Amino acid sequence: MPHARSASPDEIFLAWIRGWARTREVAPPTPHADGFRIEVGLPTQAARYVFARPSPALRDLGAAIAQPWIYLKACATSDELRALLPGRWRIEEQHWMMACDARPFPGGGALPPGYALHVDDEGARSGRAHVRVLTPGGDLAASGHVALDETFAIYDRIVTEPAHQRRGLGRAVMHTLQALARTHGRHVGALVATDQGRRLYESLGWRLHAPWATAVIPGPDAAP
Repeated sequence: MPHARSASPDEIFLAWIRGWARTREVAPPTPHADGFRIEVGLPTQAARYVFARPSPALRDLGAAIAQPWIYLKACATSDELRALLPGRWRIEEQHWMMACDARPFPGGGALPPGYALHVDDEGARSGRAHVRVLTPGGDLAASGHVALDETFAIYDRIVTEPAHQRRGLGRAVMHTLQALARTHGRHVGALVATDQGRRLYESLGWRLHAPWATAVIPGPDAAP
C-alpha cells in the first residue's frame, strides 16, 4: 500500500471540482478570477462558480448576476457566503468538503441478504465508475459514483433510498468504490457531504477539509 500523504487544501479543492465535472460528464472547470466556472447546462443549474475560499469575486458575481439557476459555491460557511451576496440569493444547506488518505476503509462492506451489487467500471476508458445496489425485485436501493482525477478518487452522488437506509448499503457502496479507485491506482479521495453523509464518512476514516457553502437565485419553478 502506498504511504499515506497529506494533500494541500488547494489540491483537494481542485481535485474535487475536476472530479465533479467528470462524474457529471460536463466540460472541465475554466478559470474565473481566483476561482472557476463549470458549465452544467441543466434547466435548474445552468452553471456554477466555485472558489477555494471566500473571495471578493463572489461579491462581484453576486452583484452582477440576476438570472436564476447559476450557483455560487465556496469553501466557506453559509454565514460567510451570505455576507458577500445581495438578499436575492438563497443560501442552501451547509455541506462539508472531506478528504481521505490511503488507508482502506475500516469494517466490512458486505451487503445484507437479498440485495445485489452491480458495478459499471469505465475507469480505463472514461475515468468514471458507477455502483448500484438493487433489491430482489430490481429496484434501486443505493448508488454511488467515483471519478479518477490525476491522483485522487472523487466520490460523488452517494445515495441510499429512504426505504433502505440504516442497513449498511451506503457503507457497502463506499467500500466498493474505494476498491475500484485502488484498482486504478487512486488511493486518496475527496468528496462533499451532507450532515448525514458526514457521519458515515467520518466512521470510514474521512476527515473534514472545509465547510462548503452554496447560493443560488431560484427560478419561478423552484420548490417553495
